[in-house]
Amino acid sequence: MAFGKMNKKTDFKKKPAQNPLFKRKRYCRFTVGGVEQIDYKDVETLKDFIGENAKITPARLTGTKALYQRQLDTAIKRARFLALLPFSDQHKK
Repeated sequence: MAFGKMNKKTDFKKKPAQNPLFKRKRYCRFTVGGVEQIDYKDVETLKDFIGENAKITPARLTGTKALYQRQLDTAIKRARFLALLPFSDQHKK
């Protein structure tokens, strides 16, 4: 079996070019706002970074810088511990 050779059946098809109008530049909300420390008591801001199944949204989707993503994670975990935010979406029934 030869590695590196591809036959016609396994050739990869080219993906169609994506429309540049739909691409958005992601930016860090905390850098633009001049936030130094993310507060666990600011529940409305923290809710923006939690998905509908109560998972923390990753930085690659939100555009948050690594420094603020770490602060955001600890703030969400503290708010959950103090029952300001839910751990899961199961109790909403």
